[in-house]
Amino acid sequence: MSGLPYATALIVGAGQGVSASVARALAGGGVKVALAARNVAKLNALVAEIEGRAFEVDAASPESVARLFGDVDASLGAPDVVLYNAGSRLRGAIVDLDPQEVRKAIDVSAFGGFLVVQQAARRMLPNRRGAILLTGATASVKGFALSSGFAMGKFGLRGLAQSAARELAPQGVHVAHFIIDGAVRSADRPDPLGRPDSTLDPDAIAQTYLSVLRQPRSAWSWEIELRPWVENF
Repeated sequence: MSGLPYATALIVGAGQGVSASVARALAGGGVKVALAARNVAKLNALVAEIEGRAFEVDAASPESVARLFGDVDASLGAPDVVLYNAGSRLRGAIVDLDPQEVRKAIDVSAFGGFLVVQQAARRMLPNRRGAILLTGATASVKGFALSSGFAMGKFGLRGLAQSAARELAPQGVHVAHFIIDGAVRSADRPDPLGRPDSTLDPDAIAQTYLSVLRQPRSAWSWEIELRPWVENF
């Protein structure tokens, strides 16, 4: 892995799956990686594997997010790549959903994204360089039944990405939104029997994230949509 024009990355909402694969790919490219999550204990194995650092954060809290960036600044230096991978999958019928739980879901998926983008931009704009990556889902563009809380949050995150790209790209900061349109493969969720490649390989997703980081600024993408090649759409 080579050719990454960045030195330090922060992944907020880190865990298994996409964020872990991106962390490994970044570390393999010589990038120092900070991982942030509400539960840092789950990151121990990954931190050891990539020789990274773990930080606790409540992504929906302005104070917690500001403290996270300050801690990363002091420990590894200001990140020039920031990935927001947090989300809250709340399911239920509209008539039955607890409004407070819906608010929490939107706070994590959308408001938390804003807080992280804001802190990242404050560090990147003075240098007129950096990259902010936001992980979306099918729900970013399609609201399914029983998924209103998740869809509202992901629609909001996509709107944030579009506005941030238009505002920050002319100032040298690359903002990109990734629509993960399908289930992500894992040890607990392998491809169904008889349907190979019907889920997305997280390592393959990570390669797309890194390819976006390598894009020349004369041809930046603001949004990439990923889905299994066998899927009809």
